[in-house]
Amino acid sequence: MKVLQLHSNFIEYEAVEKEIEYAEEITNKKMRLEEVIVTLVAVEKNDNEKIADNVINEIKRSIDTIKCNRILLYPYAHLSQDLASPQQALSILKYMENILKNGLEVYRAPFGWTKAFSISVKGHPLAEHSINISKTKEYVSKALEEEEKLRSYWFILETDGRLVPLEEYKFKNKRLEILAKYEVVKKREVDQEPPHIKLMKKLAIADYEPASDVGNMRLYPNGRLIKSLIEQYVTRKVLEYGAIEVETPIMYNTKHPSLESYFNRFPARQYTISSEGRELFLRFAACFGQFLMAKDFTLSYKQLPLKLYELTRYSFRKEKSGELVGLRRLRAFTMPDCHALCRDMEQAKEEAIKRLRLSIDTINALGVSLDSVEVAIRFTRGFYEENKEFINRLINIIGKPALVEVWDKQFFYFVLKWEFNFVDNLDKASALSTDQIDVENGARYNITFVDEDGSKKNPIILHNSPSGAVERVIYALLEKAASDEKRGIAPMLPLWLSPTQVRIIPISENYIDKCMNIMNNIKSNNIRVDLDDRDETLNKKIRDAEKEWIPYIIVIGEQEINKGTLNVRKRREKNRREVKIEELIREIKDEIHNMPYMPLNMPELLSKRPQIMV
Repeated sequence: MKVLQLHSNFIEYEAVEKEIEYAEEITNKKMRLEEVIVTLVAVEKNDNEKIADNVINEIKRSIDTIKCNRILLYPYAHLSQDLASPQQALSILKYMENILKNGLEVYRAPFGWTKAFSISVKGHPLAEHSINISKTKEYVSKALEEEEKLRSYWFILETDGRLVPLEEYKFKNKRLEILAKYEVVKKREVDQEPPHIKLMKKLAIADYEPASDVGNMRLYPNGRLIKSLIEQYVTRKVLEYGAIEVETPIMYNTKHPSLESYFNRFPARQYTISSEGRELFLRFAACFGQFLMAKDFTLSYKQLPLKLYELTRYSFRKEKSGELVGLRRLRAFTMPDCHALCRDMEQAKEEAIKRLRLSIDTINALGVSLDSVEVAIRFTRGFYEENKEFINRLINIIGKPALVEVWDKQFFYFVLKWEFNFVDNLDKASALSTDQIDVENGARYNITFVDEDGSKKNPIILHNSPSGAVERVIYALLEKAASDEKRGIAPMLPLWLSPTQVRIIPISENYIDKCMNIMNNIKSNNIRVDLDDRDETLNKKIRDAEKEWIPYIIVIGEQEINKGTLNVRKRREKNRREVKIEELIREIKDEIHNMPYMPLNMPELLSKRPQIMV
């Protein structure tokens, strides 16, 4: 956007005739304004509301200096040779007008008209001020450009090995049909707000951060606790699988020879920054650091497969702004990333089977479950012809048909990729667990091992995230809960992920001390328990606990104290029941079983907590 500001004694203009088809309809063709900042504006092709916001900030800074609060927005195409469409330009001008009206006296000259005007510009040094703000051209990898042009062939792979062309397949699974349409059309933009956004705010899990870039979220105490528990669980599963945990930098030199080559084989948009004359990009996965580290290892075939793991907090991808919504798709996210360096394709295939089972176990334990996702498998035609038995083995372990995308040639670094996709309440699909068979990066990064015959070889590398991005797991859990609610089932999180697992509510303040003793007993068994000691009615306290999806609500009064029992309501159960405290603890411990534990991330007395969400 190009802007010329003129601090003027006056401007007088007359709309003479319509210049374009999209000219505004107007009633007042003449206007004279005195003591005004005339702001000539040319809206350019790549301009958007974010650009407009930056221009508005510059205008306001200038106004603060000049001390004139009357402004005229004057469409002036002659400032640029790269103009936006009339519809886009008018929309942005109206947007600027509305924003500037907050605190300023704002006028706008008619759009699309030839105008005659007279102007008297003041003579002081700040009377003329130009502004030029445009969208920075983002660097897009060749892989991303090629992905837009790549010819795909679509099939459904049945569990008996039949590969059925998509147009011939008779769907029995509605979600698989939705996934197929979503992937073929590739419409990622979201037209309406998905249910999980309302829930993530209601439960004080997460929210947008207006002071950051879009796609960078703030996590409240509940969200941080849930996320940390998921991170711990996935990390433990990967370490039990045999991976070695490492940590690597989050930014890399775009001109490093291995990285520059790999960058153009990965379909992602990047954040870039400049430092001391070098262009750096923020990582979109743990690949770079792990591969550069592995290059310096001395490896023998006897040590393969070697499994390296990092929980990347954070990875960065500059996704299109129209695709960013809630926790579903972010620009900064946490990705458990596990690579396996394998001796040859046969070892890689056997390891891929183990990692598929690892991923199934992981999402089942996280509460998403294999039953709740649909599977996509993508491969080159040549790899399929040579490895049909392996691919059929994958689908047999999964136990249900999968969407298949086939490419005639290999453009990406991998020859096969599978993913578990969650289909949400707006029929949008998002990948969770995934793995890839990478046949290029061993050589690209000069990672070598000594084989049995003494020769040096490059490994085949597997890229696995057993869960997918941690934030996206939370999104899937909330979308599942929203789906339950639509079907009349009380929505809730898995017990081990519930920020508060037990809420104790005294009938009156007379029982708070007794409730404190009960709370401390439960807490000593690594169960997250809190106490509603607020000066509120019993009914309100119960309603609030239900709104927070508390799994166990205990009401304590004279009867419970005398009998030595707990009056317990378990979420999704209609009736209350009386149990001994030992029975309740055992029941909760049995349900949580071996999942990670962390203490409350808020004061255990509700009266001590800040109100985070309204």
